[in-house]
Amino acid sequence: MNEDVGKRTVGPVVSSAHLAESGFPSLSEFEFGLILASHAFHRWMMRCMAAAGVADASVLDVLILHTVNHRGRPKKLADICLVLSIEDTHTVSYSIKKLEGAGLVASGRAGKEKTVEITKAGREVCARYREIRDALLVKPVGATGLDRERLSELAAMLRALSGHYDQAARAAASL
Repeated sequence: MNEDVGKRTVGPVVSSAHLAESGFPSLSEFEFGLILASHAFHRWMMRCMAAAGVADASVLDVLILHTVNHRGRPKKLADICLVLSIEDTHTVSYSIKKLEGAGLVASGRAGKEKTVEITKAGREVCARYREIRDALLVKPVGATGLDRERLSELAAMLRALSGHYDQAARAAASL
């Protein structure tokens, strides 16, 4: 038996070792975790929305529905794109049309600008989604003893890092 096998250290856990060879391997570790978490989160949103009664909703549809429902006020297309950090407004417009066709949102006007607001059916779907989320996700995660303050700190860190990725994307686009 090879004695070196038991002495090897594991880590960092990454998807692309060649990227982790830089001077900041923990960033590659973070990115791999982000990849796994984002895919799991996307699967969750679609399956939870299906369980709430909307089987054909895409991830973007779910995000937009919850964004439109947020605080019960009509939203402008530009504001939805800004909040969700989406550059391609046509994808948001398409999703809004799908949601409108399903009777979950309704279009309106604020002056010359088109607005979108939640319908009664949309509010009911969001409420059902919340019930399912509370039972299947919030309660079990809460039972793990996860420090809620630490989770908020991690969320703030993710938002801050998103700014660095946005800046790097702008810089890369100019190369």
